[in-house]
Amino acid sequence: MKIFNTLSRRKEEFVPLEPGKVKMYVCGPTVYNYIHIGNARPMIVFDTVRRYFEYKGYEVNFVSNFTDVDDKIINKALEEGVDASVISERFIAECKKDMAGLNVKPATTHPQATKEIEGMLAMIHTLIEKGHAYVAADGTVYFRTESFPEYGKLSHKNLDELQSGFREIKVTGEEGKEDPNDFVLWKPKKEGEPYWESPWCEGRPGWHIECSVMAKRYLGDEIDIHAGGEDLIFPHHENEIAQSECANGKPFAKYWMHNGFLNIDNKKMSKSLGNFFTVREISEKYDLQVLRFFMLSAHYRSPLNFSAELMEASKNGLERIRTAVGKLAELQQKALAATAGQPVGAGAASMTAAEQENAAAAKDLVAKYEAAMDDDFNTADAVSAVFELVKLSNSTADEGSSQAYVSYLKETIEKLCDVMGIVTEVKHEALDSEIEAMIRARQEARKAKNYALADEIRGKLSDMGIILEDTREGVKWRRA
Repeated sequence: MKIFNTLSRRKEEFVPLEPGKVKMYVCGPTVYNYIHIGNARPMIVFDTVRRYFEYKGYEVNFVSNFTDVDDKIINKALEEGVDASVISERFIAECKKDMAGLNVKPATTHPQATKEIEGMLAMIHTLIEKGHAYVAADGTVYFRTESFPEYGKLSHKNLDELQSGFREIKVTGEEGKEDPNDFVLWKPKKEGEPYWESPWCEGRPGWHIECSVMAKRYLGDEIDIHAGGEDLIFPHHENEIAQSECANGKPFAKYWMHNGFLNIDNKKMSKSLGNFFTVREISEKYDLQVLRFFMLSAHYRSPLNFSAELMEASKNGLERIRTAVGKLAELQQKALAATAGQPVGAGAASMTAAEQENAAAAKDLVAKYEAAMDDDFNTADAVSAVFELVKLSNSTADEGSSQAYVSYLKETIEKLCDVMGIVTEVKHEALDSEIEAMIRARQEARKAKNYALADEIRGKLSDMGIILEDTREGVKWRRA
């Protein structure tokens, strides 16, 4: 298995620090609102990476944090007149709902920054003791970048370039810095902000120290993989390396993985451009499995363009796979009925010579799938291998096929899709009487032109996980 390592800028053979185990840290979202589809890409990508490691037999300790103290959270809390924790806890819960809709597995641990303050204070104290950090007059603690000669090794920027204006992100209150490139580890409180006691001032942590501390606590001083969006390479991940390696005296992460940007109709996603979409908004138009399938249609390091046309293509592709699996399930049931009472391995329960040949072709496609995933998790080529399996299934499985053959095809497609978090079986559950009554009430409200009531009912149904679609053929519904 080879992984493109951002640190070396080349593909490297994956060799875990401990045989059979993977320690993996993925930067999670800042929880001040619903997650957007840009947040969803790393969630889906690195969940798939995790799933493939598990498919290969590795035990994966997967840690992904929630940043629950941040200026955006504080500002939203001030707007609503509530404590910042109210905002963060609300949107952590909403984020987990969206992750479930995307079929993203819960992390082994989902640490929250506000619950790891003690560890942050300890690491900052260590950095000060070792001469890698200093306290300014106002109590701000800065990391001394010049104390770490390898600073810039991930982003491949050097301090001279940064001092010449290469750095794009600066922190307020820079008059207390020894050097413009130094960054904040701890900062004094402002009025109305949450704060914690520290030896330096009442305040809160800088953003970068959070992940260094959470990775250390839940994975150890050295980890196998650190991952996130490419926008985090600099300064966030660069600063994590500096803090962690200076505090712990060991290399931080062996492999660094970063997914490419997501654009909307070939433009950068932006609220000002009106092309900003949350996962929740997308769920009102599409099964979130379609969004996941779309995200995996390109290599994770490539830029990905989101558009209605590409989503429709992904919807059709996913439907093609699901239709094939549904057909195989029906053939499986018919074959089971036909072989009822026969000894195991007898008659139609066994593969014919032709089926064995086709099963061997399917096995070759599994090898093709694994080769794609082993080559830096190339999900685009892996999906192509699944489509070839679907084509083989459609052309070779019919009512005369053995139970062994159709079962093998079905289980193979399901297994490979499961590695990518793609659900192949769609369960159609009956609506209960309450929901049916609500849908009828909404229809009556629309006929009476009481659109406010109709929208209110639609919202309640959405909260219950029922998504309505008004089509020319009438109202259609699906579960979120």
